[in-house]
Amino acid sequence: MDTTLQDPLVGQVLDGRYRVDARIAAGGMATVYRAMDTRLDRVLALKVMHPSLAADGSFVARFIREAKSVARLSHPNVVQVFDQGTDGSYVYLAMEYVPGCTLRDVLRERGALQPRAALDILEPMLAALGAAHRAGFVHRDMKPENVLIGDDGRVKVADFGLVRSVDTATNTTGAVLGTVSYLAPEQIEHGTADPRVDVYACGVVLYEMLTGEKPHQGESPAQVLYRHLHEDVPAPSAAVPGLPQELDELVARATARVPDDRPQDAVALLARVREARARLSEEQLDALPPQARSTEHDNAEDRTSVIPRALTVPRRPSAGGGPGAEPAGDGLDRTARLETPPPPSGPRLPFRLRRRPLTVVAAALLVLLLGGGVWYINSGQFTKVPPLLAKTEAEARKRLEEAGLEVKEVRHAHSDTVERGTVISTDPEAGTRIRVRGSVTLTVSDGPRIVKVPDLQGRPLDEARSLLKKAGLEPGMVTREFSESVARGSVIATRPAAGTERRAGSAIALVVSKGRAVDVPDVTGKDLDQAKSALEGAGLKVRIASEQVNSEFDKGRVARQAPAGGSRIAEGGTVTLTLSKGPEMVRVPDVVGKKVDEARSELEAAGFAVEEDRGLLGLFGDTVRRQSVKGGDLAPKGSTVTITIR
Repeated sequence: MDTTLQDPLVGQVLDGRYRVDARIAAGGMATVYRAMDTRLDRVLALKVMHPSLAADGSFVARFIREAKSVARLSHPNVVQVFDQGTDGSYVYLAMEYVPGCTLRDVLRERGALQPRAALDILEPMLAALGAAHRAGFVHRDMKPENVLIGDDGRVKVADFGLVRSVDTATNTTGAVLGTVSYLAPEQIEHGTADPRVDVYACGVVLYEMLTGEKPHQGESPAQVLYRHLHEDVPAPSAAVPGLPQELDELVARATARVPDDRPQDAVALLARVREARARLSEEQLDALPPQARSTEHDNAEDRTSVIPRALTVPRRPSAGGGPGAEPAGDGLDRTARLETPPPPSGPRLPFRLRRRPLTVVAAALLVLLLGGGVWYINSGQFTKVPPLLAKTEAEARKRLEEAGLEVKEVRHAHSDTVERGTVISTDPEAGTRIRVRGSVTLTVSDGPRIVKVPDLQGRPLDEARSLLKKAGLEPGMVTREFSESVARGSVIATRPAAGTERRAGSAIALVVSKGRAVDVPDVTGKDLDQAKSALEGAGLKVRIASEQVNSEFDKGRVARQAPAGGSRIAEGGTVTLTLSKGPEMVRVPDVVGKKVDEARSELEAAGFAVEEDRGLLGLFGDTVRRQSVKGGDLAPKGSTVTITIR
């Protein structure tokens, strides 16, 4: 039974604007619908949070964070977010609608992919993630389910619901978020996430595309997590003999268990993918893996597509009822045929008869003119600009000459995707009809623009970011370290180092100084003036906690400090002191005459330390004859009570 029919949202209009037409997919947090924006008259995808979660502020905040994050990413391979809002208990995102299926559907249907197909999918994935990483975001949940493949072949990355800022939120505070099969070891062990966790996940996805199966499998999620932590991802060629070494190396580098051994972000991995692809032959790229399954089917019962194809609306028969009849007009149908009104009857008939020859002559002239134009265009006076993309300049000139065209001008431009020395574009474009002996302007690639990483040591962070952008690079991940020579908040170094050549647009990681490290003096037990003098003399600031606590130290002395003595913090950091209210006074139990074990238990339960005095006469005794503090008196909690045994 079609569950769409049971969905209460289908048929409703959210926010007075979005008409919900059909349910596309459902997840643990939200349901996605195909909807119509009645204001702009366009089809879109509506992601609606489950009402049961809308009352949880953390879920709503994550939902809104997804909208704001993706709205900042303007990239052709990222699913766009158009709007975000609420309607009663419904919290929604209005998103780009992508007719097609997910990469998971493709893998489920085809099994392993040919290397060419795998790389054709991986490259736009990395381009989308590279845009996110340059904008300072980490996706954290890359998997085949979040890769959409449109009916037109476009690849788009979706579901930025777990996105986090690189600088401000790299720890999940104990919660492991993401999908088990694609989690990087540091996500599992420490809960940390920087662009390299997306690189790891993409390496796992590449392995899965090449082999048709996940690299780490187990009977439970715990087993899979253990293997991510303790086992390397195997080489794809172990499962698919004959795969080129370049693909093994790509997977190994992307899925290295040590984060520093991976490419620093998706942009760096994309460069390695393109380098590896350039070294592969056509035969290697098109090799069919044995795990591949037949793709022949009629789509009649195709349930793999989570995003339905565009619907075909059948024509309505006209009153005539013929199969080729035009649709009936309804006042809004701009494609409906305009019917010619029946001619009036009566005395005007002779006038119509006189006008008919003129109409016939005009029509004949029009046919002659159109025929002459068609003859002129096809008589050899015109030709089409041939397709020249990715051709060398010499090849392009030869093909233009064969088409009867000339090269007007050769321009040069940098390109990250088109090989150096080959054509990026033509003016006019390929397929344009122009006169024979016409001229065409070629734009030839100079390859990617290469820039040097500037020397940013000692520059404040904001200034360093600005200088990177001026140099044609992007600020990447920021880490902080102590430095004896670089002021707090300024750059210690870049990764890669200054002077290294990188493609324009590459992300450069920045190491920023936390200032000079200072050993925190231990000031517990000191009076306040002594403690402040010691801490300020070490270059630290002092904060006094508003509360006071009982302690073994006299009233007014330092009972505890945070951070503790012996810790190392940045110069200028703050140490919080909590002052003592003095020891807590506790009434001492009377244990004279009791057995030793019973007396000890009572005194320790009251918060006292116990010492035994047996002397020579009490070596074999078991009864308390005297106690150092009389029973019923008050004594500081934690102090020692001596019992004499005879």
